Amino acid sequence: MDWNLATVWESVSDALPEHTVLAHGATRRTWQELDSRAARVAGALRAAGLGPDSKVAQYLYNGNEYLEILYGAFKLRAVPVNVNYRYLEDELAYLLDNSDAEALFFHGSLADQVAKVVDRAPRLKLLVQVDDGSPHLDQAVRYEELIAAAEPMERVQRSGDDLYFLYTGGTTGMPKAVMWRHEDLFGVLGEGGYPLLGGTMPEHSEGAGEIAATIIEGGRSIVHLPASPLMHGTGAFTSFQAMFCGGTIVTLPSRHFDPHELWKVVERERVTQMAIVGDAFAKPMLRALEEAESDGRPYDLSSVQLIISSGVMWTSEVKEGLCARGNLICVDSLGSSEGVGFASSMSASGAAARTASFSIGPSAKVLREDGTEVEPGSGEIGMLAVGGYIPSGYFKDASKSETTFRVLAGRRWSIPGDYATVATDGTVTLLGRGSVCINSGGEKIYPEEVEEAVKQHPAVADCLIVGVPDDRFGEAVTAVVALHDGDEADAADLEGSVEHLARYKRPRKVVFVPTILRGPNGKADYKWAKATAGGEVTAD
Repeated sequence: MDWNLATVWESVSDALPEHTVLAHGATRRTWQELDSRAARVAGALRAAGLGPDSKVAQYLYNGNEYLEILYGAFKLRAVPVNVNYRYLEDELAYLLDNSDAEALFFHGSLADQVAKVVDRAPRLKLLVQVDDGSPHLDQAVRYEELIAAAEPMERVQRSGDDLYFLYTGGTTGMPKAVMWRHEDLFGVLGEGGYPLLGGTMPEHSEGAGEIAATIIEGGRSIVHLPASPLMHGTGAFTSFQAMFCGGTIVTLPSRHFDPHELWKVVERERVTQMAIVGDAFAKPMLRALEEAESDGRPYDLSSVQLIISSGVMWTSEVKEGLCARGNLICVDSLGSSEGVGFASSMSASGAAARTASFSIGPSAKVLREDGTEVEPGSGEIGMLAVGGYIPSGYFKDASKSETTFRVLAGRRWSIPGDYATVATDGTVTLLGRGSVCINSGGEKIYPEEVEEAVKQHPAVADCLIVGVPDDRFGEAVTAVVALHDGDEADAADLEGSVEHLARYKRPRKVVFVPTILRGPNGKADYKWAKATAGGEVTAD
């Protein structure tokens, strides 16, 4: 195959020119408008001296512009580079240098940070500010002026080897760019998306439009709301998947997650599916539904068919609470920047939901270090691995690439470092990432299992588990806990939630904090938690 995302979307835009593809507040774009604006982005990039394989950094919040710019870079055969909008000067300078970025698109509210790094990024040929009402940075071109002045780039022949960079912070070290070939990214997302809508994978990129039109004409149109940031894999990948099928991408205008805003937009736009990142999104969403119900004005969820989560723990009680309020399915997908399709878990109304228990994907295995498969039901801990369509490696990090993308028993696997056990029926229980594994008294403790137990206490809003230095045990299991507003609890109160765990897994120390620090994608900041836990703690 030689699939290319830009060519796929050009085919869809030709087949569905008047169908709405982007909606952000009152601003809407049809496929024809998106394609035209992306062609002008490509033309502007080329006029600035960029070409195939040039890196285009996106220091942006969610919005229509994010996907316009990304599509425009793809048209040029350039490489979009995601930049965390929480990055400050040194982090931004590092990423621009590490990625070899030649263009930087940024929202005006981030201009202060951009101004600090311009002189530290000599490769930059183009600086473009997306207007959000903030003061204009003198060195930058205004995005809408750039679009208006640029000549649309003609369509060109492209390759499935063109790249998309997905920077991942991970849990240790500096951010690394996962290099996804278009062919691999389309292959893994398409195989997961088309069958759900009764479609089939196109044999070539130019055939995608016909399939998308059939899906739309059959009344199976997707209206997808990525509640998580487009700068992260969950938001981006689910949006790409929806766009392959001709769907509409709805983004929230607010830059801080507001669950009431989300449900209002769901009602207005008749959203059919959403992408979230575990309890960090789902718990506030459920509380907002409960608050609206108690006020006598419940939200209308009748359009919602699917809620997809990936990357962070999603507890069974929260899934069940959401499923009980609509005819919808909750899909807990186990994936990472380094691979899609490790495992998944589905919950629906009337069915018992599960936490951290998944059905393994068709291209995934739980492997030992030597590449042999862990025997189901043995209780042995192994590494989650996925084969098939996987990234080609990390940019500028051959050593880390060899560690994560490994050839075992003659097959290439992506093994990001997540550990799991396999039951006799083949279901997988996720234990957590090895890089945050705690070694206490010679025993390995995986944080997510303990976090889930602590969060069962009704007063606990959120929790992270880390190891802190301990003279006796090497590391002491420590819980960093945030309580719900108005609730009270101490370390002794939490003991009942963890009594089903082996004694060595139970927190020996507890630190209470006002709130748990997480990234905008909902992922845990274990570095912060470890630093917090290393200070004053409350002993059990």
